[in-house]
Amino acid sequence: MAPQIPLLPTDVPPPLDPEQITVLSEEVRDLARQRDAIILAHNYEVPEIQDVADFIGDSLGLARKGAATDSSVIAFCGVHFMAETSSILSPEKQVLIPDLAAGCSLADSINADQLRDWKAKYPGAIVVMYVNTSAEVKAETDYCCTSSNAVKVVKHIWEEHGPDTEILFGPDMWLGAFVERATGLKDDPERHGRFHIWDGECHVHAGIRPDDITRTREDNPEAEFLIHPECGCSTQAMEYVASGDIDPEGVHMLSTSGMIEHVEQNPEQSYVVATENGMLYPIRKAVPKANLIEANRMAFCKYMKMITLPKLRDSLRDMKYEVRVDEDIAEKALLPIERMVSIG
Repeated sequence: MAPQIPLLPTDVPPPLDPEQITVLSEEVRDLARQRDAIILAHNYEVPEIQDVADFIGDSLGLARKGAATDSSVIAFCGVHFMAETSSILSPEKQVLIPDLAAGCSLADSINADQLRDWKAKYPGAIVVMYVNTSAEVKAETDYCCTSSNAVKVVKHIWEEHGPDTEILFGPDMWLGAFVERATGLKDDPERHGRFHIWDGECHVHAGIRPDDITRTREDNPEAEFLIHPECGCSTQAMEYVASGDIDPEGVHMLSTSGMIEHVEQNPEQSYVVATENGMLYPIRKAVPKANLIEANRMAFCKYMKMITLPKLRDSLRDMKYEVRVDEDIAEKALLPIERMVSIG
């Protein structure tokens, strides 16, 4: 089952100059007030988008933040599946995305028809899908998970349905491999055969290899190694740590707030950060004296960088482009999300 990964966009706009950023930021804030809109920005967005946002974070956290506000409009600066999740959690709100073409190679690595075909081969199996999937895929799923609670979700299923329960896990093959190791499935051939992993990946974290990380750490022996466990781009590095290909000494798997808090405890320390490189910006803002080193300078999501201030301005001005999930699909997709959230 080869993943269907789309071609990367080649028309990412050039950076704006400081004066343009100032003018456009004021326009965006004024329009947001006029439209009763809240602006949500993913950690991987360009700095000027993060600076103008009301909240910054990971996809699920942002969707939940949007649902908790009184604003009638959500301007979601992220990729399409994230705006869908926000719409699922806030069906009464108008969810806008500044560029409909902002997709996700991981989410596009499986569609609902492919998942239905996979389920047909394993009748009775329980489906666990990473939250980085489309609404239609979520509607065919039993449990969603994040990279930080995937192990917990799988263990919960065994507790509820028995240790021999067959599980279909996807679409991130690296997160699936990590779950295999972390739960001991890798060393249990009989049960390992009842845990099936979809062959999908994120084009960004696919480029973070053990040699890259080893070389970066050798060049910076004093640095600690930080992995953001809720970023899709960290899951491959997590697998390398679990398999022993990366020395675990000085390795920390932390949430966004936990990563910033950890760096704040030693603000002048050096840190190798393995995730999409947009994450370095909020850390630098919080802890400007820290020396942050990219594990791979090419860990760059072009889809995230498609969201720009001009596009956000136009989206709020013209109230485009709305992302609304079909009511029946949204109802079905909400259940696996709620199950994920209840497990924690």
